[in-house]
Amino acid sequence: MFPFKDLPEFVRFLESKGELRRVRAPVDPELEITEIACRVVKEKGPALLFENVAGSGFPLLINMFGTERRIEWTLGRPPSEIGVELKGFADDMMPPRLAAAWKHRSLFRRALKMKPRVVARGPVGETDETPDLSRFPILKCWPKDGGRFLTYPLVFTQSPVNGRRNIGIYRLHVFGPRRTGMHWQIERGGGFHYVEAESRKEPLPTLVVLGADPVLMLAGVLPLPEDMDELAFAGFLRGEPLRLTRLPGTDMDVPADAEIVLAGRIPPFQREMEGPFGDHLGHYSHPAPFPVFEIERVYRRSRPIYPAAVVGLPPQEDKYMGNAAQEMLLPLIRVLHPELTDFWAYYEAGFHNLAVAAVRQRYQREGLKTAFALLGEGQVSLTKCLVLVDPDVDVRRWPDVLAALRRNFDPREDLLVLPGTSQDTLDFTGPKMNLGSKMILDATRDGDAARDGPRAPAFSGLPFPHRNWHDTFLVIQPGAPARLHLEKMVRDPAFRSFKFIAAVGGDVPLEDDELLTWGIFSRFDCARDLVPAKAE
Repeated sequence: MFPFKDLPEFVRFLESKGELRRVRAPVDPELEITEIACRVVKEKGPALLFENVAGSGFPLLINMFGTERRIEWTLGRPPSEIGVELKGFADDMMPPRLAAAWKHRSLFRRALKMKPRVVARGPVGETDETPDLSRFPILKCWPKDGGRFLTYPLVFTQSPVNGRRNIGIYRLHVFGPRRTGMHWQIERGGGFHYVEAESRKEPLPTLVVLGADPVLMLAGVLPLPEDMDELAFAGFLRGEPLRLTRLPGTDMDVPADAEIVLAGRIPPFQREMEGPFGDHLGHYSHPAPFPVFEIERVYRRSRPIYPAAVVGLPPQEDKYMGNAAQEMLLPLIRVLHPELTDFWAYYEAGFHNLAVAAVRQRYQREGLKTAFALLGEGQVSLTKCLVLVDPDVDVRRWPDVLAALRRNFDPREDLLVLPGTSQDTLDFTGPKMNLGSKMILDATRDGDAARDGPRAPAFSGLPFPHRNWHDTFLVIQPGAPARLHLEKMVRDPAFRSFKFIAAVGGDVPLEDDELLTWGIFSRFDCARDLVPAKAE
């Protein structure tokens, strides 16, 4: 079946494979769908098509990418194969050689089909109507959310300076029947286009696509280089060009086989409070002023499918999408950094909060050079905690990374804290939005023998819950005031065999490795919250 023409074809395919369930019982888009979807994704269950959503005549599709198998079906093969193929091509073509070109001829055939094909019309233009968002099954995901949010919109913008297109996924807080917030996050192409438009005192024409070819829906998640066209990359992945069409009164082409398109503009210098929203870091992002998307027309199929996604405490559907993005694109980073043997960002910590890089060092501290380079690479630059390990450490196995930290990390030599840096918009731990700090933990041997100290003892006398986490972290739940407990314990020789002591809240289950990783790495600011045993 690959590539799939459109979303309905993908739905039918999933159903034929037993990977989709139609839910005909009535459901409420406020909280109830979230509750159902979260339980299903944690069980690696099927995609869900809710056909009877209260207040709407349109079906809602959720959890379409909620397993590795469904990602592979979407792409036609495992995402890791795509990454290896792209890296192999880049390696073999430096310098370009005819034999290498012949070896990778299938890639050239795909490249010839990257450019989208423009058609006169498509199913998305079957209905043209006045905006009324109340007709759609838009979710309120979590109890303290500021309202309903469109959670899987593909936002199309063009640079008013050079005309280059960008497609990104940004949540849209519904303010009214024809108005939403536009949550431009830091390091996002659509936000850069808006800055350009606002500097010219112009509105930014914007099209929001709800539901499309599943490859394009995945491409919208990918952290592609700023000027790389997501439509062309989707065509490359498909091996077939996407069909585009121009809708009446709009300034950009959109997928002809899309489900719904919201057409409008984002005026300059207009802000409205957006949020709170339960985001993928597992916390509510705070209300803040963001630009406003004013919808002028709605174009859709006569019977469209409305797509949605839920984010929150791991694991959620974004685990599989984010991991697929890493598998595809991170091998290309190794082309620029040959000393980098592997890299992995942990979904348990919201990806940006924790990443591990394996480095083959050709001279002392080459790993630090690599770390600085990575912290300047696109969206990887938003990484908060970057751990360096040797090539023989499996970066995807957190216990192996902890073992490397226990053996090799000496905070007097191997800890580097970078205050006052940019930070993920969704991270609430810094002094203000988009600002925070980073740290590098060097757990490489750096040419020396491993420094494996004594195993950490078990403690039974602590007056609060705690856990010895792989002899590397002592994790405690002291309640308030946690910092006073930390300051006392890090200076107590009885705890010196631990490399780290971490305090977490009572809502973090100590025996759950997944949520323990989340609880430690999603809730601290490196510069403000680290408590050193001593300063030298």
